[in-house]
Amino acid sequence: MFCRTPFPGLILLLLSCLLLTAGGIPQVAIDWTNTIRVSRSTPTLQVVVNPPLRRGSSIHDQAFAALRDLGAENVRYVPWLPYPKLAVAELDPPGTNSTSWDFSLIDPMTLDFFDATKGHSKILNFSTIPAWLFKTPQPVSYPTDPNEPVWNYTQGTELRDPTMKELGDYYARLVSWYHSGGFTDELGVRHNSGHHYDIPWWEVLNEPEWEHDPTPQQYTERYDAIVSAIHQVSPQTKFVGLALGKASRFDFFEYFLDPKHHQPGTPLDMISYHFYAEPEKGTNACNPDTWHFCEQSDKFLETVRTIEGIRLRLSPSTKTTIDELGVVAPDESWRNLPVYWNAAAAMFAYLYVELSKLGIENIGASQLVGYPTQFPSVSMLNWETGKPNARFRVLELLKNNFGPGDELVSTRVMGADIAAQAYRTAAGRKLLVINKLNATVGVDLPPETLGARMNVVDPMTGEDPAQRRTVTSTRMTLAPFAVAVVSTVPQ
Repeated sequence: MFCRTPFPGLILLLLSCLLLTAGGIPQVAIDWTNTIRVSRSTPTLQVVVNPPLRRGSSIHDQAFAALRDLGAENVRYVPWLPYPKLAVAELDPPGTNSTSWDFSLIDPMTLDFFDATKGHSKILNFSTIPAWLFKTPQPVSYPTDPNEPVWNYTQGTELRDPTMKELGDYYARLVSWYHSGGFTDELGVRHNSGHHYDIPWWEVLNEPEWEHDPTPQQYTERYDAIVSAIHQVSPQTKFVGLALGKASRFDFFEYFLDPKHHQPGTPLDMISYHFYAEPEKGTNACNPDTWHFCEQSDKFLETVRTIEGIRLRLSPSTKTTIDELGVVAPDESWRNLPVYWNAAAAMFAYLYVELSKLGIENIGASQLVGYPTQFPSVSMLNWETGKPNARFRVLELLKNNFGPGDELVSTRVMGADIAAQAYRTAAGRKLLVINKLNATVGVDLPPETLGARMNVVDPMTGEDPAQRRTVTSTRMTLAPFAVAVVSTVPQ
């Protein structure tokens, strides 16, 4: 539309558009004096419990070392349904003479997580409710082997205790195990852990619309019961609600964010929801030219804007964490295409930019380790060697350069092939540039970037950290799906 504007005041912009049309070179223009928003956004990730993270695994040490070295804030930790013995601390209902409380398989990974994130805020989510708390035609079984995945553990929709006291008590005891040194069980027996960890954030359940399928009202009631019980044992803990897998379920946001639907005094500290792009099914799944992850992200961003409108109308002080962002591939064809990791990484960087503009507080990549049988396409580490892939390296690049308090300044991009955003940070002026295509792209940068340092993750860097280069020309070349940070003031 700029090129069709006839007014003399836009002649220079018109010439730029004509140049772009003729030469096909995207251009970036920055007004460092015009702040459009102060960032509230923390780039982070989630750690999902699975067998490769167990002690004795060939990649255990590398995985937790990578997490420790990253030093991210608000990392999300999720023991969940495919591995009941690694996620549920009371697998069977209490009997007359004994209970089934057992943390022997849960503790090692959880303690390793606490150790790797020591000194940093974190969000815990033991998302899987014991199956016996629900009414089911028959007792729900679970594998004897803790490493065997099972996908039908979360059966039933109606809790057997309509008062939800059992539900709240389960989570209060679970939190007490890690926060208060132990708990007293249903039969009055004391279980001592010796753990006294701070739990700054607790997220209540995960993707509930796909686990037990509650209505918005039922989820809200369960949230209130869990929050009230946990607050009794850990008063300083704050809470995250919803964790929706399908962000377009606006009915959940409308109901949950309305304070009148909660018990008096129930905090609405933060909400969460998720997004996964996916290649088209069929032959296009292995064709990087057809993936269009950033275009799929644009549709998700429209959903985010709708949710933000609901949040600002009903509960404006509530924060947001979008704590699962990634790509779920429909088959295994991508595994022979190393550029896949760069494409998924570029999408995350693009979402970091756009969600920062919307004021989202936490922007979380999913997930530290995935592997065959559990969403390998979302892994951030090589599940065979434990070495970080491009998705981890881009998160590392973002975390090391950007965060809350940065000033986003006016950045104009002429050309659809790239995305870019300039920031004034405590360490100086920085420009984040993302190639959205499976093609080498040239981009013209402002003159002040000449001689600047550039850190880039692209197919050439592979599993290595971002490569440091120097901007020797204002016409920069970006490899397919490259993500680069240009620092115009040396650190």
